[in-house]
Formats: sequence, structure tokens, C-alpha cells
Amino acid sequence: MESILRDKSYLFALRVVRLYKHLNEQHKEYILSKQILRSGTSIGALVREAQYAQSTKDFINKMSIALKEANESQYWLILLKDTEYITKKMHDYIEPDINELKKILTSSINTAKKNLHK
Repeated sequence: MESILRDKSYLFALRVVRLYKHLNEQHKEYILSKQILRSGTSIGALVREAQYAQSTKDFINKMSIALKEANESQYWLILLKDTEYITKKMHDYIEPDINELKKILTSSINTAKKNLHK
């Protein structure tokens, strides 16, 4: 599952980078775009860090932070849509990706917690 998560979080980061470029080029928007860039790209970086965690607790910690970043990314996407920096169509294109990432991260964290208590 971590390979799927690694790949999906990387693909999400690519989409976020493209979104960041779009916001900067088309709307000259820099504040919100930097927020989504930071949180959206950090998910994959944290997943990569978790692959080499020093312990199960460290793994859970890294994945939990990735989940928080995914949740934050979802917030910025909604805000960008509601302020009309991105269209509903653009939002609806990327929204399923962040929902899927959140589900996979939650599942990975829960599995690791169960294994920790065995």
C-alpha cells in the first residue's frame, strides 16, 4: 500500500505544482497559491520520510502529519474555489485525489496503530 500512497501523493504534488503555476500566471495570486503549494507537496515528502521511519511510532507520526497536510490542502482547495480563483470544474478534478489520499493515509495510520499494540 505504501507504494500506491507514494505514487498517488507524488501525482497529487504534480497537480498542485501545476495549479500553483496557473494561479501565478493567470491570476497573479501569490498568498493562497503558496499555501496550497506548501501543504500539497509536503504530503508526498512526509510519505517518503515515513518509508524510512526509525520506529512504528515514528511512522505513525510522519503519516499523521501527512494526513494533517492533506486536510489543510483540502481547505485551501475549497477556499480557492469559493473565492473563484479556480473554477468548480478545476476543484472537482482535484478533489477526489485529496479524498483518496486522506482515506489511504487514515488506513495506513490505523493499521500501524493496530500493529503497534500487538
